[in-house]
Amino acid sequence: MRAPNRVPNLRRCRAAVSALSFALLLSVSSSCGFQLQGRMPLPDALKTVHVDALDAQSDFVHALRDVLRNSGASLVDRGAPGASELRITQDEVTERVLTVSARNIPTDYELTYDVEIAVSVAGRDVMAPEKLSLSRVYSFDEAKLLAKEREKQVLLDALARDMASVVLRRISSL
Repeated sequence: MRAPNRVPNLRRCRAAVSALSFALLLSVSSSCGFQLQGRMPLPDALKTVHVDALDAQSDFVHALRDVLRNSGASLVDRGAPGASELRITQDEVTERVLTVSARNIPTDYELTYDVEIAVSVAGRDVMAPEKLSLSRVYSFDEAKLLAKEREKQVLLDALARDMASVVLRRISSL
């Protein structure tokens, strides 16, 4: 007499446990307020916006325009009827030496991205000038000069994108 074949039952049991685990994970993550990062809803007053920047070609301004467009804002020229104005009065990157080696050669740097923004709607200031700052630390090795210069540029690009996201979250709360 042959023993009953238990392999199909085992597969069905594993599939049921996997489905139950997935459903449990989904219900727990949705009940705790978890949301995938997506579009940040903007107030109606900021649906049409003019970005006024000292340096219109900086990495931060490009990233800010991208996140505004992704959030449904329409970017217009200065003086467009009904447009709010987002003023960027400061947009600068500073680099500071943090540590040096025994031979007095820098080994760690800190990159800091500083911006100052203000928002006005219909000629009325709804957000006074506010300074925001982000910083990152990176190591330096003169033997790997090209790689470290590339790492610095990647960090600067990431700082600009992160700062644009911070600004978007800040103005979406107006």
